[in-house]
Amino acid sequence: MAHSFVYIGGIMKDMLRSDEADLLLHGGRIRTVDARDSVTDALAIRDGRIVALGADARRLRAAEHLDLDGRTAIPGINDAHLHAAWLGARWPHLFFSEDPHGHQPQGALVRTAQERSHALRTAWALLAELGITSYTEPGIGPGEDDGETGCFGSAMMDAYLELHRGGARTARVTLLRLFGTLDGAADLAAFERGIAAPPPRTDPRWLAITGVKIFADGIPPMSTAWVSEPYPDGTAGALLTTGAGSALDAYRRMIATAISRGEQVAVHATGDRSIEEFLRVFEERAPHPDAPPSYVVHGDLARPDQIARARALNVGFAVQPLIARHTRQWAELQLGAERTAAAWPLAAMIDAGALTTITSDAPIATPDWRVSFDASLALLGRDDAGARAAVLRRMTLDPARQDGAQTWKGSLEIGKVADLAILDADPVEPGHDVSGIGVVRTIVDGRTVFERDTARVD
Repeated sequence: MAHSFVYIGGIMKDMLRSDEADLLLHGGRIRTVDARDSVTDALAIRDGRIVALGADARRLRAAEHLDLDGRTAIPGINDAHLHAAWLGARWPHLFFSEDPHGHQPQGALVRTAQERSHALRTAWALLAELGITSYTEPGIGPGEDDGETGCFGSAMMDAYLELHRGGARTARVTLLRLFGTLDGAADLAAFERGIAAPPPRTDPRWLAITGVKIFADGIPPMSTAWVSEPYPDGTAGALLTTGAGSALDAYRRMIATAISRGEQVAVHATGDRSIEEFLRVFEERAPHPDAPPSYVVHGDLARPDQIARARALNVGFAVQPLIARHTRQWAELQLGAERTAAAWPLAAMIDAGALTTITSDAPIATPDWRVSFDASLALLGRDDAGARAAVLRRMTLDPARQDGAQTWKGSLEIGKVADLAILDADPVEPGHDVSGIGVVRTIVDGRTVFERDTARVD
């Protein structure tokens, strides 16, 4: 690639010619997922960023041309709730899969630094193959230092830091710190000690440590979600938080403490009562303006009024349509048909304009976003171009909003990072299952991190 050099005040500045690109994509459909859901036919990349679209891109001289050959490019998928370390350590074993009788690994999955590094690299290779260019690791920290699997403690944080500082970057990571146990108790005193320690310094374009994860309650199928209307056995679930006072006081103080420190707060909350108390704290305390939006993870039983209040507060939801598919019948035994029909209100969230991300929660369910895409359409109860575009946005740009990174990633617009996936067909076109669409190539920061053998470069 040609460069010209200019000396100003004795300092050499590398001036890249404005009529050049490193890579030009052309010959297919490019879904930008911008504010107008624009579609174009060419895209130019220089130094890892998008520098031109359409006719402007085609006018540039490019070092490399990639003929899409009628295929479709979309922004790289951003899975906003995916346990990559756990996924890599367990792969190919999932909790919900087509083989329910398959082997489920037990006990410690990683014990050494080498095993932790291998787990992350395994996950990154898998995500690249799926067209996933960003994800949120929802809970790593000292609360899990004695955890059974070894996938969530401080040592795994060290593995992340070592790999990223060494330049092993094939996906952008948003990471939440965890001061309680995964799916278990969170003690207020331990939380306050943990959050007082500053997070390690990182390059936020590759490893952003944005906030904290709190586990509020369980799940509806096990009658452990904290709910207003009791289950058939008369119980109503409970909070998992503990402290010197009540569980509710501990829960509210954790949220308030995180807000006061300018942290993003992600709370595992499935019952309407745990969601209610989360929202009440935000109604009492305004978050720091620079903090990424806080959000409810799962939100299975969120009520319409809660969704509307969340939108007004800029509080989001990270939902998992595949978990809804796998657990609906199980949940109905505890909730009854009417309450189950109102559960997992993805359509209400989208219609209300609430910040919503569609995620996998892998390895609970498959990390394959294409399967989640089809499950999302089933949950919405419609399959048209509008519904498909809405789902795609909640797998790309809305997760970037959740990360506080929508100005530089999440859509294929000029000035944003060149993170994208090239597919055999357009997922927004109705008439076919998205799960059957092949991923041809994945590009992160302008470089190919996965390429199927049939991709054509000329």
